Amino acid sequence: MPSYAVLRELLEPRTTVLLTVECQEGVVGADSALPELAAQARAGGALVNVARLVAAAHDCGVQVVHAVAERRPDGRGASRNARLFRAAARLPVQQLTGTPAVRVATPIEVADEDLVVRRLHGLSPLHGTDVDPLLRNLGCRTLIVTGVSANVAVPNAVFDAVNHGYSVVVPADAIAGVPADYTPAMIRHTLALVATVATTDEVLACLERARGVRPV
Repeated sequence: MPSYAVLRELLEPRTTVLLTVECQEGVVGADSALPELAAQARAGGALVNVARLVAAAHDCGVQVVHAVAERRPDGRGASRNARLFRAAARLPVQQLTGTPAVRVATPIEVADEDLVVRRLHGLSPLHGTDVDPLLRNLGCRTLIVTGVSANVAVPNAVFDAVNHGYSVVVPADAIAGVPADYTPAMIRHTLALVATVATTDEVLACLERARGVRPV
């Protein structure tokens, strides 16, 4: 884990953005298209920790961006060039635009000042979406990446953010994937090579110290 001084320097509220990745009802909610992933995100505490981080970000003046994956009912513009996309198109729960499946999942609270970025294609919350230009316009230097899944979208977000020049912080207990033992291995052997890995409590402590706000 990083030293407190290093983490505190990275998490300057004015230049930090918190990104939630696919924390939507159709992915991590009660009626998820991916029940094993949803169960892991909830039982393992990742979703609660995302909610804690979002609440603290709201209190500390840290911008929150929610990255949501969805598709049109007619499928126009959706990616079909990987087995994952073709399998998703056959699932009983579809992430259709305008449906409850693409709402940010409880217990995460969406504030008026939050930005919600929706994508119709691809695997990454950053590549080919509005996230990168929004981050630049916000003056972002450090991106906190949370959410699901540790199998695909989260590492995509981390790699793309690093490739775009951002420093990345990953709260290890605020991301989830399947099976349960895959996530810590992926963090240790992959994400730790390019991002600063911390815990939710460590991130909250830095935000509290920086802004004088009581942690959530």
